[in-house]
Amino acid sequence: MDYAGIFIGTNLAALALVWFLIPNRIAAGGVSGFAIIFYHLWRWPVGLVIFFLNTPLFLVYLRLFGPRHWVKSFFGALLLPAAVAYWDGMAQALTMDPLLASLYGGFLGGLGMGIAFRYRGNTGGTDLAARIFSHLAPVSTGYGLMLIDGLVILLAGLVFKTPEIMLYAIIALAVTGKTIDLVMEGFNYSKGALIISDHAEAIAERVLKELGRGVTGLSGRGLYSGRGKEVLFCVVDRGETARLKELVRSEDPGAFVVITNVHEVLGEGFSTMTDPND
Repeated sequence: MDYAGIFIGTNLAALALVWFLIPNRIAAGGVSGFAIIFYHLWRWPVGLVIFFLNTPLFLVYLRLFGPRHWVKSFFGALLLPAAVAYWDGMAQALTMDPLLASLYGGFLGGLGMGIAFRYRGNTGGTDLAARIFSHLAPVSTGYGLMLIDGLVILLAGLVFKTPEIMLYAIIALAVTGKTIDLVMEGFNYSKGALIISDHAEAIAERVLKELGRGVTGLSGRGLYSGRGKEVLFCVVDRGETARLKELVRSEDPGAFVVITNVHEVLGEGFSTMTDPND
């Protein structure tokens, strides 16, 4: 199942390149961004360039971090250039509008990479380069990734001699990142509530009875007043948020309530926790 997911994800990422990003010269970071620049400079095949840039990165990564989980990552990194080469001969650009290309290319690429990541695969590229960079230099992986992608986008702007290309690439990169987050975390989200009140017992009882949701009581202390207070935590569906707020207000109008979005709620009343190997 993992390999099927990686196969689907890498093909979607390849289609994002072929349909949108390559023909519009949108080098939205990563090894694929370098490949797009080389393609428009010297007509080097994008798939071939991705393969030759990914190979040394994998060799260095294996030397630094060992072979743990490398098979699925290597499978995805090999499949992406192959899929780009295949679709490049089969598909044509869907639009030559750079704004549409950056939006839809970013979305489709993020969808593909998110699916590959969800099935514990990898498409290689700057993800590996950023991990190597963070291992060799005192910077985080996220900072390394941002730095490398930024350099690719800057290089594209210099090579193509137009700042608009850089702006479109930033749009595509932002859409890609947000789409990856949505795929990894899930499109459905619930609401988590922290409730601090002097009437915690009454509120908890009503949440249990009227909403049918579990409530956890935590011990807290107000650092200004020095008084101990019970803090309630519960998770509800989005549609139950208004009822929860009204319930708390009716019991204690002075309660302090924090409501946040929570993704992938696993357990009773929500999604079932499954074995990732199934």
